[in-house]
Amino acid sequence: MKKFFYITISFTIFFSFILNANFKVFATEKEDELKLTENARASILIERDTGAILYEKNAHEKLPPASLTKVMTLLLVMEAIAEGKLKLDEMVTVSENAASMGGSQVFLAEGEQMSVEDLIKAVAIASANDASVALAERIAGSETAFVKRMNEKAEELGLKNTSFANASGLPAPNHYTTAYDMALMSKALLKYEDITKFTSIYEDYLRKGEENEFWLVNTNRLVRFSPYVDGLKTGYTKEAKYCLALTAKKDGMRVISVIMGADSAKERNAMSMRLIDYAFSHFETEKIFEKGETVGQFKHMKTKKYAYDLKTSEPISLLKKKGEKDVAYTTEIKLFDKPLPIKKNEAVGMIVIRTNDETVYESPLYASEEIEFGSIVALMKRAMWSIVKYD
Repeated sequence: MKKFFYITISFTIFFSFILNANFKVFATEKEDELKLTENARASILIERDTGAILYEKNAHEKLPPASLTKVMTLLLVMEAIAEGKLKLDEMVTVSENAASMGGSQVFLAEGEQMSVEDLIKAVAIASANDASVALAERIAGSETAFVKRMNEKAEELGLKNTSFANASGLPAPNHYTTAYDMALMSKALLKYEDITKFTSIYEDYLRKGEENEFWLVNTNRLVRFSPYVDGLKTGYTKEAKYCLALTAKKDGMRVISVIMGADSAKERNAMSMRLIDYAFSHFETEKIFEKGETVGQFKHMKTKKYAYDLKTSEPISLLKKKGEKDVAYTTEIKLFDKPLPIKKNEAVGMIVIRTNDETVYESPLYASEEIEFGSIVALMKRAMWSIVKYD
């Protein structure tokens, strides 16, 4: 277990928030209490920032995910972009393997070059299997290596009932997930807020103006018909039936619903919207920190600079049922005892929210820049200044 050392931050938050110590269940409604998704094999509804479960049905049943698989594919793509390993304007050369994918596709040709941005559009809007594999091969060298990373990421996220066999969601042995695990994958993907710039597009074009121009129409029709919906991913195979991981934002609160195993797209969409409407009718949040907000400092006598800003890795909110009274909350920063140097955007610690000495929420904090050892001259100057200052 990692050691911690502490910085105290004097924020006290007055808000009602009923959440257990593992910050995963919030006054959960069951299927027998609310018939919101009776025609789905499994479903779940969570609030994005806290991960609190607002409703669930068979949420831990292992099921084929179809193209919901691409939520994990997109998560690794967005992660690679954030880490500077991939750029939106980079051109990717399509392999024979990627071009050979069946199912939903944008008919990439072997040897064709397409930008990362357009490949993401193809995946997010049209659920293109060929584009998914092209991105997977660019990031990991092969789809097989990429699938290994998908499963490693699932383990990192604590997904205990998920196994991937490909990057697209085409039927395969040992390829499954649960509504609960898919909600957590979606939560992780939505840390990268730019993803909704792609998933909210209803229609667009690839190769515009060329002879092989391709019209993209979003498989998630709800982005067109709801003012709050801006993603996330549909899925369908004969085995999986109709699936949808949906996200919507209203009055600063973002929620995620997952439907798996519906008999039709119409039923899938109707059940998803019932869950979204239920969330917005019964719950509300108060934003405590925005993503990238400075909440404290990392200080070290031997580093290049004495103090480095610590920034939130995601939006942080508190959730309550509408009409509930306020409760006092405190926040604290815990720093990992990590060896130097520490890379920019590497987790340095956690921000912890507590009530009555009980931890109700934790979220990683990142350094605003690389934390390096200082030069001998710089350290000597700092030491001399500290002597003068406190003499």
